[in-house]
Amino acid sequence: MKFICIIPSRFASTRLPGKPLIDIAGKPMVQRVYEQAAKAKKPVVTTVATDDPRIYDVVTSFGGQAVMTRADHKNGTDRLAEAMGHYADADVIVNVQGDEPLIAPDVIDALCESFEADSELQMATVAVPLNEEEYDDKGAVKVVMNCRDEALYFSRSLIPFPRHAFTEKSRPYKHIGIYAYKRDFLAEYAAMAASPLEETESLEQLRVLENGYKIKVIKTNHTFIGIDTAEDVVRIRAYFAKENE
Repeated sequence: MKFICIIPSRFASTRLPGKPLIDIAGKPMVQRVYEQAAKAKKPVVTTVATDDPRIYDVVTSFGGQAVMTRADHKNGTDRLAEAMGHYADADVIVNVQGDEPLIAPDVIDALCESFEADSELQMATVAVPLNEEEYDDKGAVKVVMNCRDEALYFSRSLIPFPRHAFTEKSRPYKHIGIYAYKRDFLAEYAAMAASPLEETESLEQLRVLENGYKIKVIKTNHTFIGIDTAEDVVRIRAYFAKENE
């Protein structure tokens, strides 16, 4: 089974324009993400899929691989599906978000290993324990799983609702937007129409559940700092400053 890792990266972020090129401790964010992803052992290729020549040039300047995609994609999944066409022999595509500079290589490998363990698996993603201060944070997407660690639902609201106190078995989890797909399923997913719950929650992965497919969830305790706002940039720079002390 051949795995590849694709990092969709667009310049025109609504809340943080030019986000992939923001400096984080001396390197642009896209380089931070790329270098972490490239440390994973399972994928044979790591590449950035972008619609902007500025990002393409930065990636190739530090020795990374990049492919240009159309500028009219509505979401990262469509961009991923187009970029997949450059790698006809890939069986599983790992989608690493371009705003996750702390992505752990072993998490990428764990996603890949889940496909090796289950030949029927179509899609997998990642979750971490939810911190209490994130319970009411609409930006922290929550996920609940069944006993086989398959997603039951994703929401911006706190799920499950703690009518009784959380226990170790019922603790809430935060979804991390890292995905892996079988090649054929990614093409099918990108062609699906937007679903009612997806549009209500503004969570694209709900389209998969509403169409009756399963999503395997890999649990981890790694630290993730996704970069969506100027405040997140301050947090990630502080993290690297502390690491470099």
